[in-house]
Amino acid sequence: MDYRAISAQGPALSQVNADALVVVLTPELIQTGDATLDRIVDETVKADDFALKAGRTLYVHRPAGLKSARLVLAVASSAQPKGVKAAVGKALNSVKELGVANAAVAVAQGLSLTDSHAQALVQAVADATYVFRHTKPSAPKPGALKKVTVLCADTELAAVKQGLTRGEALAKGVTLARELGNLPGNYCTPSHLAQEARQLARTHKHIKVEVLERPALEKLKMGSFLSVTNGSAQPPKFIVLRYQGAAASQAPLVLVGKGITFDTGGISLKPGAGMDEMKYDMGGAASVLGTFRTIAELQPKVNLIGLIPTCENMPSGTATKPGDVVTSMSGQTIEVLNTDAEGRLILCDALTYAERFKPAAVVDIATLTGACVIALGHQHSGLFSADDELAQALLTAGQEALDTAWRMPLDEEYGESLKSNFADLGNVGGREGGAITAAVFLSKFTQAYRWAHLDIAGSAWKSGAAKGGTGRPVGLLTQFILNQAVAGAGAIQPLPTKSTKTVGKVSAAARRPVAKKAVAKTARKKAVAGQA
Repeated sequence: MDYRAISAQGPALSQVNADALVVVLTPELIQTGDATLDRIVDETVKADDFALKAGRTLYVHRPAGLKSARLVLAVASSAQPKGVKAAVGKALNSVKELGVANAAVAVAQGLSLTDSHAQALVQAVADATYVFRHTKPSAPKPGALKKVTVLCADTELAAVKQGLTRGEALAKGVTLARELGNLPGNYCTPSHLAQEARQLARTHKHIKVEVLERPALEKLKMGSFLSVTNGSAQPPKFIVLRYQGAAASQAPLVLVGKGITFDTGGISLKPGAGMDEMKYDMGGAASVLGTFRTIAELQPKVNLIGLIPTCENMPSGTATKPGDVVTSMSGQTIEVLNTDAEGRLILCDALTYAERFKPAAVVDIATLTGACVIALGHQHSGLFSADDELAQALLTAGQEALDTAWRMPLDEEYGESLKSNFADLGNVGGREGGAITAAVFLSKFTQAYRWAHLDIAGSAWKSGAAKGGTGRPVGLLTQFILNQAVAGAGAIQPLPTKSTKTVGKVSAAARRPVAKKAVAKTARKKAVAGQA
């Protein structure tokens, strides 16, 4: 898509030559300063053809006095980016099956465009034009739209251009995440995700990738992660991505994405109805890859690590059984009470692995619990963190990116239900507060650094007639990273080093088995602190 911004206001709007002119109004802001456009709005409102209510649109073909062949009036709920995004999206959906190759977008007088408006507009265009075709040749061909021009004031031009650039990079990352999520499980395997990561590194020189295979994972003693793979013929992969945009001395941010490419529930088999949607259980992994795609293009001055433990969760004669006890990389033992609570089993070893990077902060992203969907629906991702500064930074980023999260409790009392008679902890508690106890479980492996958990089970995909991946929370993660880069010295700083296992380089760490003494020492420390 070709995105542009030009200075055009008032009487100049009717002189814009485009296949379609989209004009965004609000219930309060209905004047454009162009006599022809204002006359059309006035006449259609008086004739009851057009209501100035949020969500309403009106299509006018070959409007007299306008050079544009088509006019779409769209009413936003407010002058905020969220309202403008929804209005533009609805307007474009109304003409996407027509021969509209280039569209121009203008707003009412009094609605000042910012970089955030421009970024939101690109998101609206990307959503309106996205079509999944990989496994559906009969799907509608992508629309004719190839160019979008934003019409704004001279004083807004620089900010709008900046927002369009950022929005276009973000749209590419979101689209990658959506594409990966929408691929069926027989296409999107752990090996496929590893190949996608390698392709990112080949395309973007700022990204480095390493993929750890089973022998390396065994040397690292990732017993919890490997226990989930026992029933599958697909080999597990542990993907490590690196982006270095700042000095090597700057502590990196670490993103950890759950990559279960298909989740049957294992021996604790899921019901058959709706199980096809478990191809989306790698939504966390997809969001990490999508975020790296965007960051590689924007190149902020920040260091970023991505960790993706990926495998299938399948039932077979070799699968892990309920009641089995596994030993995690941290040295803590886990009683697997339910094999369908597998996401936390692969994430906990990845969270332990993250210690070696001495991170400023670690954020894990996972389609972790159905309980989070019950709690929050599909509007917000669930955010869990005991770190107020980190939690607020993520909440703010979500609001700015229109990819919101809602903070959930993380009181240590919720961990009582994770106690086990046969291991340091069980992998599930009761039904009550299931999303919270899952987060508490993960917290047991994050004592060495600042940490937050995003449960995206309700936000990563849609069900029903609109079934498909959303690409969330690539927007939230990207905005968080950009904000940290801008903050510079005021960015989130790492905790004092607690781990004895941290090493300097990924490649060295990948080849170096963890010393048994170090594991035992870490486990003892956590036990003394009441965390084991």
